[in-house]
Amino acid sequence: MNYPPLDEGELERLQRDTFRYFVKEANPTNGLVRDNTRSDSPASITAVGLGLSAYTVAVERGWVSRAEAVARVLTTLRFFSQAPHGPEPDATGYKGFYYHFLDMDSGRRVWQSELSTIDTTFLVSGMLAAAAYFDQDTAKEREIRQLADTLYRRVEWPWALNGGLTVSHGWRPEEGFIRYRWEGYNEALLLYVLGIASPAHPLPPKSYQAWSKTYVWRELYGIEYLHGASLFMHQLSHGWIDFREIQDAFMRQKGIDYFENSRRATYVQQQYAMANPRGFRGYNGHCWGITASDGPGPATRCIDGVERHFFDYLARGIPDGPDDGTIAPWAAAASLPFAPEIVLPALRYFNEVYPEMTSKYGFKCSFNPTFTREGSAERGWVSQGYYGLDQGPIVLALENYRTGFFWKLMQGCSYLVSGLRRAGFAGGWLAG
Repeated sequence: MNYPPLDEGELERLQRDTFRYFVKEANPTNGLVRDNTRSDSPASITAVGLGLSAYTVAVERGWVSRAEAVARVLTTLRFFSQAPHGPEPDATGYKGFYYHFLDMDSGRRVWQSELSTIDTTFLVSGMLAAAAYFDQDTAKEREIRQLADTLYRRVEWPWALNGGLTVSHGWRPEEGFIRYRWEGYNEALLLYVLGIASPAHPLPPKSYQAWSKTYVWRELYGIEYLHGASLFMHQLSHGWIDFREIQDAFMRQKGIDYFENSRRATYVQQQYAMANPRGFRGYNGHCWGITASDGPGPATRCIDGVERHFFDYLARGIPDGPDDGTIAPWAAAASLPFAPEIVLPALRYFNEVYPEMTSKYGFKCSFNPTFTREGSAERGWVSQGYYGLDQGPIVLALENYRTGFFWKLMQGCSYLVSGLRRAGFAGGWLAG
């Protein structure tokens, strides 16, 4: 069955409703944004960074006033500027980086979470987006620009190399550096671009080269592309950077750009769902999206004579897994700029076939049609929550598809431009 694409009014509603997460799930006294909608959820610094970015879109679209957005953004930046910063295990950050999860009220580290290099990247990206947008010559907007610049300069990127060439995933005061590094293609593209662009503590350009040497090029379903198992790996950096027609050394060799690579990754996801090698319920050409998402587990059930293992929140991936039958509509939505011809019908499919997936903040995180009781006619499991990590990419992707506004805004960020050039990118809008 064919499903017509969503129209502009429906995209506007989805985008606006999704943005509301960053208004309703934020602490107005410090700007922190909940990781998810569970009542005990701490703040996620990635959610904060995505919220800072989304506010620029919200002002452009008239969902909030410029004055309200300025107040929210300034509260957030002042909090991070003044928050406890040092090696103490209950600080907010250290060496310019910040802990992944923070208490919503005190802003201090919770869950013994890591000082996260990638989540700090998304936080700082949001700060730089706010600085690029709030450019008026007023005391408050000047303060936004000054604080964002100071906080970006504070990040000691070389420290996170921990004696190597690639960046560590993070650090904990109890154990030191995490042994994993940002290697293989993934969302760290933005991390390396901002790291080598730093005017105060830059990564050496050879760090970017060392990272790109760990890439894995694959062919799946007749499509060749730079592989990343989870779809979010092909989306998050693209929220801030328009990769159309700009290439680094790796992409020049392959004759494509990262935008085209993400288009191919989107089609691979659709082809995987159509092939459905593990035989899950619901997968088809309109129902796809394997990424980091909430899930129905941990649980093991026998379904249709097959023992299935289900996970909770996890970075699911293709083609090698993990895959437990969980689909994330946000993953399809965030691919809208790359392949609207297959994304828009998929969004219509989700709306019509799984209307329970949509509520106050747009699409819920995920659903799993396979997770039912043996012999049951249930429609499966639906996540009851929303995650900031899901909401932000939808807002940015829909805007970049609809108007290109946010990409154009970030093209005016001198740090981002400098980082791309130092990483060896050339062509396209960078040639201007």
